[in-house]
Amino acid sequence: MHTVVIGMSGGVDSAVSAWLLKQAGYEVIGLFMKNWEDDDDSEYCSSRQDFLDAASAADVIGIDLEAVNFAREYKERVFSDFLREYSAGRTPNPDVLCNAEIKFNAFLDHAMAMGADHIATGHYARVRETDSGFELLRGLDPGKDQSYFLHRLNQAQLSRAVFPVGGMLKRDVRRIAHEIGLPVADKKDSTGICFIGERPFREFLNRYLPAHPGPIRRPDGKVVGEHMGLSFYTLGQRKGIGIGGSRDGSGEPWFVARKDLAANTLWVVQGHDHPWLRTDALTAVHASWISGRAPEPGAAVTVKTRYRAPDGSCRIDAVRPADAAGRCTGEFDLFFPEPQWAATPGQSAVLYAGETCLGGGFIDRVRCEE
Repeated sequence: MHTVVIGMSGGVDSAVSAWLLKQAGYEVIGLFMKNWEDDDDSEYCSSRQDFLDAASAADVIGIDLEAVNFAREYKERVFSDFLREYSAGRTPNPDVLCNAEIKFNAFLDHAMAMGADHIATGHYARVRETDSGFELLRGLDPGKDQSYFLHRLNQAQLSRAVFPVGGMLKRDVRRIAHEIGLPVADKKDSTGICFIGERPFREFLNRYLPAHPGPIRRPDGKVVGEHMGLSFYTLGQRKGIGIGGSRDGSGEPWFVARKDLAANTLWVVQGHDHPWLRTDALTAVHASWISGRAPEPGAAVTVKTRYRAPDGSCRIDAVRPADAAGRCTGEFDLFFPEPQWAATPGQSAVLYAGETCLGGGFIDRVRCEE
C-alpha cells in the first residue's frame, strides 16, 4: 500500500482531498504546517483555529494528523524575499514562492523522511504523466484553477505530487464535505497572504518596511496628493490611493500607473484604459520551466500576467537561459498583439499551451503604450 502525506490546512479542499485518498486505498497521513509565529495570538493569524479544524477533519476521516513547524524556512526562503521585493518597488506574489520553497520543498523533504511515496495538497491543478515526463495541467474548475501558483515546480516535485480535487468542481467538493460530515464543509476559503492570514495589508507591511512619503503626480506633472511610501501601492490599484474623487471634473477614477523610486514619486492616471496601464511587452526573469526546457521562440502560447487575469495571446521571444557567471538570471521577452492591463513587476508571467502550464518567470520590466 502506498503512503501519501497530505498537507492539511484546516480548509475544506485539503480535508476532502484526504478523504478521497483514503477512499482510493492509500495509507494517508495528515500534516499540518505551521509557518508563521510573529503574532500567533493576533486576531488575524488563524493557525491555532486552523489546526483545530484540521484535527477535527482528520478525526472524521479516520487518519492521523501531525504538526510540523517550518517558520524558520518560511522566513528565510519566502518572507525575506517578499520584503526585499516590496522594498524595491515591486509587487511579489508570496504564494508562488511558498509553493516552490515550502509546500513542495521543505514539506516534500519532511514527508519523504516519514516514508511517504507521494505528497498531496488541496490545490486545484492536475498532473499528467507522459512518455517525456510530467505535465502540470490547469484545474478542471476554471474559477478555482491554481496552476498559476504552481508554475515553478520541477519534474522531481511533480513526480511526487497528487492533487485529488484538481479534476473536480468546487461545488462538488463542498457537497462531498457535507455528505461525509466534515466540520469544515462551509468554512470560507482563505484569501490572505500564504500562511500569514487575512489582515489589513498596509498596516501589516508597515511593521516591516519604513514609510517614505512623497508626491503623487498625474501625467502632466501636477501634484495631486501625497503617498505613504511606494511599497504600499501596486500598479493598477484603484482603491486606497488617498486622493479622493476627480481633480479635473472628468469623473474618471484614478489608477496607480507608475512608481519612480529614484524620485520617490507615485504616478496616477484617470481611466481604466489609459495608455500607461496598457502593456504591450515585458521581460521576465528567473524563469522556471516545468519540463526543464523553455518554449521555442515564436511558440503558440498564452500568458497570465496575474492570477485573476484572463489568458492573453502573446509571442515569446529572446529566451536567455541562466549562466554560471551570473550575467543572466534566465530571462525571456513577451510581446502582446493585444495589450495586457497593468502588468506588474514582481508578479509572475505564467505561460500555457492549452491546458498545460509550461512555467514562467517574474515580471521585471514592462513596456507600455505611450
